[in-house]
Amino acid sequence: QVQLQESGPGLVKPSQTLSLTCTVSGGSITTSYYAWSWIRQPPGKGLEWMGVISYDGSTYYSPSLKSRTSISRDTSKNQFSLQLSSVTPEDTAVYYCARQRGVNKAMDYWGKGTLVTVSS
Repeated sequence: QVQLQESGPGLVKPSQTLSLTCTVSGGSITTSYYAWSWIRQPPGKGLEWMGVISYDGSTYYSPSLKSRTSISRDTSKNQFSLQLSSVTPEDTAVYYCARQRGVNKAMDYWGKGTLVTVSS
């Protein structure tokens, strides 16, 4: 059973960088052909896919967030991370990490999500 757990600060100030880490257990983030993604849901709105890092380290981002988003990984810790720069209150959301069956495939495992509030 694959499990994902998000961690990171729950409060970030405007203009700063939001940083979250997803720790994966029950499976390796380097296993072909899985991909590992970040998704967010602002209060009262729908889910927004932000980007993904593939089993081979390739990254793909949502065009609307590409200029501010970076996804990286630490294979020794079986973790992958999200950095979102220049945040505004509109970036307040529950942030989820998830496993995709491939870069262009659906998610099959999700973390529980973590609320990040952008406020001064």
